[in-house]
This record gives sequence, C-alpha cells and structure tokens, in this order.
Amino acid sequence: MAAVQLSGIFKRYGDTQVVHGIDLDIDDGEFVVLVGPSGCGKSTLMRMVAGLEEISGGDLMIGGTRANTLAPQQRNISMVFQSYALYPHLSVYENIAFGPRIRKESSASFKPRIEAAAKMLNLGGYLDRLPRALSGGQRQRVAMGRAVVREPSLFLFDEPLSNLDAKLRVQMRTEIKALHQRLKNTVIYVTHDQIEAMTMADRIVVMNAGRIEQIGRPLELYDHPANLFVASFLGSPSMNFAEGVLVNRTEGHGLALKLSDGGEIVVEGAPASAVPGAKVTLGIRPEHIETMADKPDATMEVEVVEPTGAETHLYGKIGGSTWCVTTRQRSKVEPGQRVTLRLPAGHIHLFDTESGRRLV
Repeated sequence: MAAVQLSGIFKRYGDTQVVHGIDLDIDDGEFVVLVGPSGCGKSTLMRMVAGLEEISGGDLMIGGTRANTLAPQQRNISMVFQSYALYPHLSVYENIAFGPRIRKESSASFKPRIEAAAKMLNLGGYLDRLPRALSGGQRQRVAMGRAVVREPSLFLFDEPLSNLDAKLRVQMRTEIKALHQRLKNTVIYVTHDQIEAMTMADRIVVMNAGRIEQIGRPLELYDHPANLFVASFLGSPSMNFAEGVLVNRTEGHGLALKLSDGGEIVVEGAPASAVPGAKVTLGIRPEHIETMADKPDATMEVEVVEPTGAETHLYGKIGGSTWCVTTRQRSKVEPGQRVTLRLPAGHIHLFDTESGRRLV
C-alpha cells in the first residue's frame, strides 16, 4: 500500500494547459474518487499518476518516492480501464497470468495468487474460458483479477463500469468496494457518474475545467457544497435553483428572495453574509422540500408527475427555473394543480450568483 501526494501538478499540451496546479494528499489505503464532467481533466490526471502521460510541472510522490520520471512498471501500480483490454486468444487464467509471465515469475509463485484472486472475484469456474464466452461483468472481473495478482501498492480505475448496463453497474460497484475493503489498497477511481462517486468513495474530489472544486467525504459534499458547480453536479435529481435579489420580507421579519417574475421565496436561517440587495442563487434539494405546507415559503404549479414506486417526483417552474419536488408519499397531485411548498431553513443553500461561492 502507499500514500500518494500531488503538489502543484499541471499538464500542458503546447500552449494549452488542461490541468491546473492540483494539490491532493491521498492516505495509505484510502479510496478516492475523481469525479466531474467529460473533459474536466480527471482521466488526464490519473494517466499522469500512472505514468502514461508526462507531468508538465509539479511533484508526484507515491509511497514517499518522487515518481515524476519513473516508468509505469516502476510505480508498483495496477490499472483497470474502461475497455477490458483482454487478450481474446488467451483463456481467463492466461489473461490473469500474463503480467507475472512477462515479469518472468515462476508458475509456482503466481498460481496460488491467481487461484485466490479467482475465488475472490467468483471466477473459479471460468478460468479455462476465452473472453468471448464471458459477460461484460465477468470480463471486467478478469481485468480486476489481473490487477490484483500484481499485488500493487496502488490501484487505478479509469471509468471501469461505463460499458456495463445499469443493473450490472450497481453490482460491480458493490464488488469493487468489497474488494477494496478486503485488500485495503490505496485506490484512485475516475468516473463521471456521481452516483458511483457517492456510493464508493471514502473521499470525493470534484473536478471542473482542470481544477479541483471541492474535496470531502460524500455526505459532506452533498450537504455542504462549496459552490454552485458542486451543488448542481452531485445529487439525482439535482438541486433546485432560483436566482434573485434578497429583500426584506413584506410580511413578517427576515429575508425573501425576489425573483425575476416578481414572485418571492421566503428565506429562513440566512447566513450573516446574506444582506438585502445581494444577488444570490437559492438552492434546495428535491427531497428536502415539504409539500402541502400550511405556511408556505413558495408555491408551484405542477407540470409533470413522475411516480417511481418508492417516491414521486413533481416538476414545475419557480422563477422561470424548473424545480423538482420529491416525496416518498404516493402523491395524488395531478398536472395543473398548484402545491404549497415549505423550504426548511436547515436545508436552504445560498450562493453568490456572480462568483458561485457559497454564502457563509
């Protein structure tokens, strides 16, 4: 196992810089997920850690050793890719054994490791099969087995579940997390899927445009996003937003958000930096909104009703923006009906509209 430190890491292609001064410390045995939209630099950052991309500047330390100029095979890492990268003419056993054979290890030394990995990954009955006789999930397990047999100090996963169907993705992310809990290796995992990030990570690193937006434990980022980007990226359905200007309430004490269409949203528990006249964006997650409130903070005409079984999503517009309200009750609300909403003070987020930063 190994701790990983990235200090001021950046990547430049010619005059174009795509990764900007990344500082990140990963503890020994930690499972860290790099998440962000396509093109945010997360895979490029991982490839620099792997040695597949040259580091333009900064320092990379793996296990206390500066690794900037080390060849990939000298970094004691194993990488699992989005494509399974299996040899189609080799059996499962020979695919897993390929690395040890290249390193000229004896069969007696690596055979027990292969058998242990196959048992761990439920591949015991498939060792004689060719990859074409396996399902997508089984092929990904073979790729993981090949990584495990190397006994690396650091595992790198680059979008490993992207080619799988939805049900299999759920199963495989559970298996990868269970594998980490057994082996306790350091893991860096890249994905654009925020559900994967939330369910698998010890810590999440949210990236955007080659920069880190926020680092923290999954629920910490979910409950206390540092800015509008993180707030909008994490969560499904995503956080609701409404832009406006803070004003003193016309009735009662406190503040309200004056919307562009003239409507108002009552803002309870506003932070000290929220003052009348400030242009802010209010955010609240769909599951935190209470419906049919006696003393509403806002109202919404329902346009679409989506029953999912466990919960119901109500969609409508507030201040020109589409909002989603999630309720676990079997809602009898119909499209065209107006519902009253309460926005609990403890769940309201306020962001500076211009900078995107959270108000505190």
